[in-house]
Amino acid sequence: MSAHTDPADLPGVTKSDVAKEKGGGAKEKGGGAKEKGDGGSEGRVLNVFSHGVLVIWGLLVTMPLLWAVVSSFKDDTEIFGSPWGLPSVLHFDNWSRAWDKANMGQYFLNSLIVVGGSLIGTMLLGAMAAYVLARFDFPGNRFLYFLFVGGMGFPVILALVPLFFVMKNMALLDTYHGLILVYIAYSLPFTVFFLSGFFKTLPTSVAEAALIDGASHTRTFFQVMLPMAKPGLISVGIFNFLGQWNQYLLPTVLNVGDPDKKMLTQGLVALAVSQGYKGDWSGLFAGLTIAMLPVLAAYIIFQRQVVAGLTAGALK
Repeated sequence: MSAHTDPADLPGVTKSDVAKEKGGGAKEKGGGAKEKGDGGSEGRVLNVFSHGVLVIWGLLVTMPLLWAVVSSFKDDTEIFGSPWGLPSVLHFDNWSRAWDKANMGQYFLNSLIVVGGSLIGTMLLGAMAAYVLARFDFPGNRFLYFLFVGGMGFPVILALVPLFFVMKNMALLDTYHGLILVYIAYSLPFTVFFLSGFFKTLPTSVAEAALIDGASHTRTFFQVMLPMAKPGLISVGIFNFLGQWNQYLLPTVLNVGDPDKKMLTQGLVALAVSQGYKGDWSGLFAGLTIAMLPVLAAYIIFQRQVVAGLTAGALK
């Protein structure tokens, strides 16, 4: 039988059988196209739904922030008279009143000193610990790793009373360096957990080449591996900054003696109480906006690095 033999010429095969077979093939192709069309429409519906949910979530997050910022430029009459309207005149005196009279400037400086010092210490110690746990095998490696991981699930509130007496016995209450040490200990478990997984994704050939060229382990870490881990460092640094800047429980317990050493969160709560009794709501919104600005600025500036750091490990 040649390659071009008509199926109808085969023995026992009629033309009606050939026609039925061709019709069935056409129906199967049509059914496949229909299924593909149904899948495409379902995908479009899901895409529209997911984008709608994201838009609603974005509005729920941004609208209160924008309302607080706009209200910080109004006077008390406009805040209650037209809460959703724009201010007729920008009252910058609200900001100066919150900064000077409510002592928000001093609280802001205190938070910058403590969070800046603790963030540097957390990133340095956390990166070194995570690198060793991720790239070196030694007895007790897994035990130390899970010890850090277990620290993430330990409620801080259970350690407040013993922590207070330990800080008191060491004369670290109401001091900058005391809060810095506590913030570092508070943030280390998450930092080690995040960075250890990130260091595992980095290629070992680069570190091996540096060691062959005569670099020590310390030099390899600081000059080779640490720059390669920049996306992960920025991501975990932003998370630590947000957590430490908004920390209220620890400074409330450990920083109660000297009012000039209060953190911004403590000053904001004191401002809310005092201004609530005085009826100075414009000054309260101004203080709230001052407290929010560093956090918003940090995320806006480093948002791309945060996303890159979170997805780098998965992509590799």
